Amino acid sequence: MFGSVSFEAMSSALDALSLRQRTIADNIANIQTPGYTARKVVFEDALAAAVADGNGTVEATMARSLEPTREDGNNVNLDTETLSNIDTGLRYQLATRALDGKFTAIRTAMGNA
Repeated sequence: MFGSVSFEAMSSALDALSLRQRTIADNIANIQTPGYTARKVVFEDALAAAVADGNGTVEATMARSLEPTREDGNNVNLDTETLSNIDTGLRYQLATRALDGKFTAIRTAMGNA
């Protein structure tokens, strides 16, 4: 169960989504910092490939945003970050509910529901 592809994939997804949430917070915190370039967390394609290969473990990668910069060299877009934060939060909730369902099934199977 704990070594299954789905468990490893959910665990990897939760780690990556958590990193994305921290990165979004950093981007928003630096919205007024001259020369700051927003960062993005990417993992979905690598996770899909890993699951297809029978391995759900991946590491998220960090990339610099290629969005245009303002006059001060900063390229953080509050609207984009806000929408990404909402999307990330919903994905995190979905992943935690999926894991909770797995643990509930284990507890039920053990007779300790």
